[in-house]
Amino acid sequence: MWWCIAALSGALMVMLGAYAAHGLAARTTEAMVSAVETGVRYQAWHTLAIMIVQVWRQVQPLAGQRWVLALWALGMVCFSGSLYLMALAGLNLGIITPVGGLLLMAGWLALGGVALLAPRRHRSP
Repeated sequence: MWWCIAALSGALMVMLGAYAAHGLAARTTEAMVSAVETGVRYQAWHTLAIMIVQVWRQVQPLAGQRWVLALWALGMVCFSGSLYLMALAGLNLGIITPVGGLLLMAGWLALGGVALLAPRRHRSP
């Protein structure tokens, strides 16, 4: 499921990034184009991060990794999604954007916690 989410997120960010670069400027202000570009940039980094954690899960599955993925996915929907809706549909979702940012940050903190609590592998010389 997480690979499908990453794939859909990747396709969506390319489409929205292309639209921001080539078609959105004629419909709205530079500030709105910048908002979409910010959403795409955050979505791109977190999509890549989801893929990396997926690989980590295959090598060393840990229960907390799912929380990291869920926080990032929900954060992308709230943060990037609210920026897209603001720029493309004229909706102002107010508090949703910063809540999304907090979810993204919580995902990174959860990643640190999972890494700290992961069992250590000892290598013999």
